[in-house]
Amino acid sequence: MTVALERTTPATPSSPSPLATAPPRPARLVLTPKTTLSGQLDGAWWPRSRDLAAELPVLVAALAEPWGRITRVTVNPTRWPVIPHKVLAAGHTLHVGWFTEQDPDKLILLSYTVGRWDLLVVPPQTAPAAAARLMAAAAVPGSVLTARALIAAEAVIGRRPDLRNREDAWESEGGARVSDIGSLARLPVGPLSAGAWW
Repeated sequence: MTVALERTTPATPSSPSPLATAPPRPARLVLTPKTTLSGQLDGAWWPRSRDLAAELPVLVAALAEPWGRITRVTVNPTRWPVIPHKVLAAGHTLHVGWFTEQDPDKLILLSYTVGRWDLLVVPPQTAPAAAARLMAAAAVPGSVLTARALIAAEAVIGRRPDLRNREDAWESEGGARVSDIGSLARLPVGPLSAGAWW
């Protein structure tokens, strides 16, 4: 079963400011359930903007419970206009790096004590229905689909209303079933890459 998390960051005592009175924004993320199947992604994150300094503290605070202390993050600079070298997050310094070879639609999180996690980054401007499809697909245990393949597949679905309507009809008619491995099974909705179907 895939679980969607919307966690808020804990309030921190500080001097009053206009921003301090705003309620904390939840991190919009979905994590792949723990199974013996390893896949390309460990879940998906849907930030509200392309501002890493504002978005990373919310994400890291939300992941503190399931994954522990995140110490490093890497991104591809193609999708992020400004990449700060360090960000204060969850009471510690988070080191941010970038690699042009990294998938532009993926965020890599590292912890010295626990390991590495790869998250699909859903573009902030994505419509809620498309974001839900992307996040569900990224959290399928054992999936061999990369972040780039998922974004490309969603672009096809977004341009083809007939594919989107077929998927909506399937879901609304109770077409989803629990597969043998316990994850949600779905009908193929279109090609993802050369010869691959989802």
